[in-house]
Amino acid sequence: MKNIKLIYNITIPVLMIVLAVFVFSERNNESEPNSNVLNTILSSETINNQAPQSRNFIVRNPDFTVAAEKTINSVVHVKNTAKAKNSNSLWDLFYGNSDDRTTIGTGSGVIVSSDGYIITNNHVIENATQIEVTTNDNKSFDAELIGTDQNSDIAVLKINGESRFPYIRFADSDQTKIGEWVLAVGNPFNLTSTVTAGIISAKSRDLNDYDSKNQSFIQTDAAVNSGNSGGALVNINGDLIGINTAIQSTNAGFIGYSFAVPSNIARKIYEDILEFGDVQRGLLGVTGQSLNSQNSNELGIDITEGFYINDTDPNMGAHIAGIRKGDIIQQIDNVKINKFADLSGYLNSKRPGDKLNVKIFRNNKSLNVGVQLKRSTYVQFYGMQLKDASESELDELNTENGVKVVINRNGTLFRMGIRSGYILTEINNTQISNTSELKSFERADIFQITFVDLNGEKEKLIFD
Repeated sequence: MKNIKLIYNITIPVLMIVLAVFVFSERNNESEPNSNVLNTILSSETINNQAPQSRNFIVRNPDFTVAAEKTINSVVHVKNTAKAKNSNSLWDLFYGNSDDRTTIGTGSGVIVSSDGYIITNNHVIENATQIEVTTNDNKSFDAELIGTDQNSDIAVLKINGESRFPYIRFADSDQTKIGEWVLAVGNPFNLTSTVTAGIISAKSRDLNDYDSKNQSFIQTDAAVNSGNSGGALVNINGDLIGINTAIQSTNAGFIGYSFAVPSNIARKIYEDILEFGDVQRGLLGVTGQSLNSQNSNELGIDITEGFYINDTDPNMGAHIAGIRKGDIIQQIDNVKINKFADLSGYLNSKRPGDKLNVKIFRNNKSLNVGVQLKRSTYVQFYGMQLKDASESELDELNTENGVKVVINRNGTLFRMGIRSGYILTEINNTQISNTSELKSFERADIFQITFVDLNGEKEKLIFD
């Protein structure tokens, strides 16, 4: 009996000690930052910075409610009223006797300031005669078009109200990670205040390598449909990382992938339009190609990623800093350059005068070069890409003024013999000295253009 009592007296305290240790351990796990349990509402940067551990993680389901609540009242419905020609017969179409008809287009927009500035897509408000914005609380406002950038498909609107507007903060889109959770907020099919979720599927995506647009989209699998254009792509914290712009589809409906202009690019264009009235683009002054296994073999190099430089503009920052043909750009600041879209996407978020740290590969060595961006003199005008002509280029063709044709995509001018390298010297009998002067000419009002050809001969084209 004494033995049983002794065992009882020893067992009970031991069990109590074990239980206390277990409870303390559980509480410790809940409070410790290195707990085995990760909540996916943490930012991707926080998760990526976790110290390597051999233990398995238990990942809870993501909670999107905070991001939705922070953004849904800052995404608006945009209605575009425009005029279009309505031809009742082939005879009307042939003789231009078409009547004007009213067309209505819809999309989305994102309020980015408390005083009512909105970012949307250029194609949402293109050719608009009236723009109406409706907020999530069903209040409607007439919107003023502040400015657009067709190349990036971004437009800026302004609405005025009696009180401050809820708005979405910009996030740094360069810090986003593939696999990170995102939400798309917009008005698909006029279904206002719609939120869909997905992940970032890819970055720096260019949908067409052969057009003149330097695209660098964020690709996601969040469902985006007609009417979502101009809406917000936000991270799990509800901060803006992109403007939803396009889908890849065979039937005009969502089939798995959508594309957004990164917030760093959208913000820079928005700020440029407000401060300067147009977009300020800074250039390195290089031409070249993205590397892959095929062209790396042709060039006789082992590297298959990066941007290979074929030529440099002697008047631009890269050449002045010592970058030359044959160099390979591998990184700019903290952004790795694997392809041209990486390069163009980062440069589109910078301005003339910005100083960049460019990492190049030359003669089996990596070098860091400081480069100051200069103003882009390349413009799209009348179906051509033009740039300011240097003094040597003007002297070579024996002309005192003009801008150089870089690429001619105007079919009419091409059939008339206008080629790359020609100098455009006059429009409507007015001398042209630089690309900034082209803004004063509307395409419909042009009746005469004068070029200097590659032999230094003048060619005057007159249009009816």
